[in-house]
Amino acid sequence: MKRGMMALLLLALALTAWFAGRHQALRLPPPRDNQIYIWQRVWTPQHATALAQSRDLFSTLRVLGAQAHPREGWREIPVNLPQLQQDGRPMWLVARLDGQLAQLDESAIRQRLVKQVLQWQAAGLQVIGIEIDHDAATARLPDYQYFLQQLRRQLPSSLQLGITALPAWIGSPALPGVLQQADSSVLQVHAVLSPQQGLFTAPLALRWVKQYAKITSKPFRVALPAYGMGLLGVDAQGAQVESEASLRVAGNPRELTVAPQQVADFLQQLDTQAVPHLRGVIWFRLPLADDRRAWSLNTLRAVIEQQPLNASWQVKFSPQPQQNGLYDLIIHNNGPVDAPLPREITVAATDCLAADAAGNYRLESGPQRQRFVLISGDQLRAGQSRPLGWLRCQQLTPGGTLVIP
Repeated sequence: MKRGMMALLLLALALTAWFAGRHQALRLPPPRDNQIYIWQRVWTPQHATALAQSRDLFSTLRVLGAQAHPREGWREIPVNLPQLQQDGRPMWLVARLDGQLAQLDESAIRQRLVKQVLQWQAAGLQVIGIEIDHDAATARLPDYQYFLQQLRRQLPSSLQLGITALPAWIGSPALPGVLQQADSSVLQVHAVLSPQQGLFTAPLALRWVKQYAKITSKPFRVALPAYGMGLLGVDAQGAQVESEASLRVAGNPRELTVAPQQVADFLQQLDTQAVPHLRGVIWFRLPLADDRRAWSLNTLRAVIEQQPLNASWQVKFSPQPQQNGLYDLIIHNNGPVDAPLPREITVAATDCLAADAAGNYRLESGPQRQRFVLISGDQLRAGQSRPLGWLRCQQLTPGGTLVIP
C-alpha cells in the first residue's frame, strides 16, 4: 500500500474513533420508567382529568384498592373501575396492611385479595400484579415472609407479587428471605424520621438505594415524594400525620414539605450511579386539583422532564377602599412550578401605624420596614396566592420589597 493511502486510512480510523467517543460522551442515559400511585380513598371527577393529563408521563398505575386494619377490618376502596378500564394502562392493585399481621386475619386477607384482583380483571382492567404495602416491624419480618409465601401460592401464575420495602429493614438478616417471596419491590425513601429532617433527605435516600441494591437480587423501584403532609405530633407510637385526607384532630398541624428541587437533584445524582436491579421510579401520589398537599401535575412533569424549577415570588398590595394607608398583603407564586413558601419577606415603608402577619408568618416591626418571617413551612402551587398580612402605612418605598426564598 502506498504511503499516502496508508496515511489517509490512518486518518479515517482516527476520525472514526474520535466521532465514536464523542457520540458516547454525548449519549443521554436511557429514559427513566415513571409510574404513579393513586392513593385517594374517595374517587372524584378530578381523577378523570388527572389520568388523561398524565398519560404520557406514567407507564403504569399503582392503585390503592384495599386496606386492612385490626380495628376497622377489611375495606375495599370504591375505585372507579370503568374509568381505569377506559384509561387502559397496565396497573397494580395495592393493598395497605396496617398493624401487625398477628392482629389481622391473614387467610381471609389472601382470599379477598385474590377475589378482588379477579374482579378487576373481569371488569377489563389490565392488572399485572398485586403490591403489598405493610410496614412490618423489623423483628416480625419472618412472619411477613410466611404471609407472602402463602399469598404467592394462591395467586394466579400470571400475576406478579410486589412489596413496599422500608429502609429500616436494610440491616436485617431476614430481609433477603422476604424479598425472595416477591417478584419485585419498591423501596420507599420518604418518611417522617423527625420534624427537623422532614419527609425526604437526598443524601440519605441515595445511601439507602445503594445499600438496598446490594441486598436484593430482584428488580426494584424507588418511591419518591411529590407531596407534603401535616405533622400533628410524635409519640412513642411514631408520627401522627395528615396527608391526602383530614384526620379532624384539633390543633394546627406543622406542615412538612418536599421541595421539587430536592427531588430533582436526587434524580440527577441517581442517574450518575450504576445501581444494579433498579428499574425506575414510582411517584407518590397522583395530584388532583383540590389536593393542596400534592405537587401540581405541571411541577411533577417539570421534575420528570428535567425542566428548570425556578421560583418567582410576587408580593401584592391590595389597598382597602376608604381606609387611608391600609393594605392587605398577599404572597403570590408567579413561577412555573410549586415552591416552598419564602423564608422571609421584608417590606420597606414609613410612618406605619400598625401591621400584623397572617397564616404561615409572624411579624417583626421596625421603624422603616416590616419583616414577615416564616413560622410554618408549606408548599404553594404555581399561580396560587396566600395571605401574608396587612399594614397601615403612610408611604410604601418603591421597589422596597425583598423576598428571600
